[in-house]
Amino acid sequence: MGKFVIEGGRRISGKIKAESAKNAVLPILAASLLTDGEVIIKDCPEIADVKNMLAILSALGAKHRFSDGNLLLDCSGADNCSVPENLTRELRSSVLFAGALSAEIALPGGCNIGKRPIDMHIDGLSALGIKGDRRDGAVSFACERLSGGAVELPVPSVGATENVMIAAAAAKGETVIKNAAKEPEIADLAEFINAMGGKVYGAGTETVRIVGVNKFSGTVYRPVFDRIEAGTYLVAAAITGGEIEISGVRSEKFSALIGKLCDNSCKLTVKNDIIYLRSGKTRKPFYIRTGYYPAFPTDMQAQATALAAVSSGVSVIRESVFENRFGYVRELKKMGAEISVASDTAIVNGIKRFHGEKVTAADLRGGAALVLAGLNAEGKTVVDGASHIERGYVKMEKKLSALNADVIKTD
Repeated sequence: MGKFVIEGGRRISGKIKAESAKNAVLPILAASLLTDGEVIIKDCPEIADVKNMLAILSALGAKHRFSDGNLLLDCSGADNCSVPENLTRELRSSVLFAGALSAEIALPGGCNIGKRPIDMHIDGLSALGIKGDRRDGAVSFACERLSGGAVELPVPSVGATENVMIAAAAAKGETVIKNAAKEPEIADLAEFINAMGGKVYGAGTETVRIVGVNKFSGTVYRPVFDRIEAGTYLVAAAITGGEIEISGVRSEKFSALIGKLCDNSCKLTVKNDIIYLRSGKTRKPFYIRTGYYPAFPTDMQAQATALAAVSSGVSVIRESVFENRFGYVRELKKMGAEISVASDTAIVNGIKRFHGEKVTAADLRGGAALVLAGLNAEGKTVVDGASHIERGYVKMEKKLSALNADVIKTD
């Protein structure tokens, strides 16, 4: 699985460009099945989750290649309707193929951060005529007539919103999704579908309306920036007392994180698509409650907790999206963190600094938090389970090294 070896204590300093968002690219790849034309995704991140989605597309009969950082995708030959089980077990987003084609899909995998049932996907697609039949650890989706319908989600699930949007784009008639997810990646998926000739309106609000069309064209598209990746590197600068400039971002898309960094005594400057952070001399405690966008993102909770652990005073971190997202805390405590977890809340008593230790990443964002802790730590930190982190970060060790960190990746 590989490991990151970090010699801590060096201040992050330098400039990077934000990558395209993992959570935008994955549904875009699934939606590419709507067209027989060529799709070019500009600046497509070559991360593990993207590679797994492309492996599924290849198994379905699609063809792809990378050229100068861009992904060229041809789904005209995708006529297989059985998604390989070994690939669906690798990532959560494999379930998005249910909206793009009637297929048999094993229950999806991904990070073990809590219960993430696909009932909302099944119920939402059922309203459009796609019936999901559970059996033997898989769901078989079948559709006799794909037609628009009314869908009201019990919670604003990102994946369920995306799945229904993709299916509705090709359905006969109109679909309305109420209580839809409002994340920037939802609006980005709508822009991609519309770039192929679709008719999606209101994405990014709680009500999304989709008018189905018969035929889609190919397109050239650049996905939205990765606000979680960019946020992780902002925290890297904050936790090391450093400074960083990130280009290719839109600050309003992660304003909840920016607000907490300001609470932590960081100085931030925004100009056009560039954000600059300089860490304050004394890190202060803060309160976080994760939630659906525009609240503080659950995907930044672990990184924020690592920062809180070396901030003076007592910070409180509440997780309201997933019930099992504090698994990484045990590893931070090995590095000296003083954190107690009860139910959905972590109470963090700030220490001066982490100490180097051998720790293990068990999921993507928790693993990123351990790397951040290693950057702050006195001595050497070894983070096993690098493959979890590589699901969402492009060559993290090289980016951090370019920012003055001492990080290498070994097998």
